[in-house]
Amino acid sequence: MADRQDKAALISETRRRFEAEYLPDKSDKYDSRDVERLQQDDKWVENYLIWRHDVVDDTLKMIDESFQWRKEYTVNDLTESVLPKWLFENGSIFLHGYDKEGYKLFWFRVKLHIRDPKQQLEKKKLVAFWLEHYAKRDHGKPLTVVFDMAETGISHIDLDFVRFIVNCFTDYYPNFLTKIVIFEMPWIMNAAFKIVKGWLGPDAISMLKFTNKNEVQDYISGEYLPPHMGGTDSFKYSYPPLVDDDFQTPLCENGPITSEDEHESKEEIDADTKETGDPNEEHNLNPKKMSSIEQIPKSEENDKTDFKPKNAKKALTTFKGPLLHISPAEELYFGSKETGERKCLIVLTNVTKNIVAFKVRTTAPEKYRVKPSNSSCEPGASLDIIVSLHGGFAASLQDRFLIMAAEMDQCSGAGVSELTQFWKEVPRTKVMEHRLRCHVIESTKPSTLTLKENVFNIPAKTNEELHIQLTRLLQINKRLQEQIDRCLWFQQLLVVLSLLSVTTVAFCFYLVYTQRS
Repeated sequence: MADRQDKAALISETRRRFEAEYLPDKSDKYDSRDVERLQQDDKWVENYLIWRHDVVDDTLKMIDESFQWRKEYTVNDLTESVLPKWLFENGSIFLHGYDKEGYKLFWFRVKLHIRDPKQQLEKKKLVAFWLEHYAKRDHGKPLTVVFDMAETGISHIDLDFVRFIVNCFTDYYPNFLTKIVIFEMPWIMNAAFKIVKGWLGPDAISMLKFTNKNEVQDYISGEYLPPHMGGTDSFKYSYPPLVDDDFQTPLCENGPITSEDEHESKEEIDADTKETGDPNEEHNLNPKKMSSIEQIPKSEENDKTDFKPKNAKKALTTFKGPLLHISPAEELYFGSKETGERKCLIVLTNVTKNIVAFKVRTTAPEKYRVKPSNSSCEPGASLDIIVSLHGGFAASLQDRFLIMAAEMDQCSGAGVSELTQFWKEVPRTKVMEHRLRCHVIESTKPSTLTLKENVFNIPAKTNEELHIQLTRLLQINKRLQEQIDRCLWFQQLLVVLSLLSVTTVAFCFYLVYTQRS
């Protein structure tokens, strides 16, 4: 409690001193939205303090420098529409997958980067674009940077661009970096990275992880590594962004340009903070939009109360959010129509000291039932959410789920009316969001049935076929034997004839010789 009070005091002092010492002289150099956020977002200020070891003077300098940079690069206004389309199509920079600690991976495919001073500013803005939108979406949860340097050479070295990336994490985005994984750095770049180490400083140098194919899985599991890095991830970045990989769809102030469905989803999510919480309203929403999932009817509850789906086993991956740990981290696995696997499990774990309210939403509310879909989780407790397909619907790769969570005051109740009022009043900046996509497991049942049929239902036919084949082989063998016998008879005949011929010739020579004598 004392540590928390000390942190609150530092946050208050930072705000007060920034307003008194920096704002009067430099207000024109800052974006007013950043200044407003600094006064409201405790977590943001706390990250600045953490990144500068709770030294307020250093923290203020970092805030000043980052605010000026944010206005220079118009970070708050960066959208798809203001950046060239070819930057997204190039695929050299994207977000995808998680490391072993549950942090999102920020990929730089260095071989796709070509030095060009004319394009440098736009490329830097692309980096800022991805960082800003991920930071807003996941409320500053740190990233793991991956430099994939396979098949790179001297032509790909761009120290100015690398320095910009480093500065983003050391000076502009506080407490936003967990590690930098460098894969297969060519020896020719050793000298260049000695310079990079100098930019990083002593604290960040420990975050550098130089790896090859044998070592990279110490930090990233094979499921999120492409084959050339020794992994099994078949993901290939493409643009327009894939609908089943949420962070591949950049969200803009006016909704993404390339996806109408995502635009509708975003609008509906924003509208959620104004909902009254009446369950009947949920049924009136457009099913194509993302909306709160209706509760499971009571007639279905008894069937699902004791349900423990196959996915209830320990999840392989866990998303570690600031309020909740969520398993699985990225995908919900449903069976196809043939398998009949129509239910799966989401496990939420409250990692805070307060009650956390949550609600689950989906892009296909007509297809799924969730229990519970709007509830709360006690401090330190884990809670199971059962997601089941409704009626004759089948899961689709395009279906997505959104888990929204926010920390409640200790004095707040957790009943239906309290939760409804809470979601009306909670600030958007206090809400944690995490998205899950659906994965459809192809049916293996027909193959199993076919195997059983072969084993149990067709033995007589198999033996009969073998008997016929054996008979045919014996007949062929008999014919071959007859042919061999005939060949041997002819061979013997030829030997006899040859002997007779030799004898005849010898006898003729003898007669000729005796007549001359």
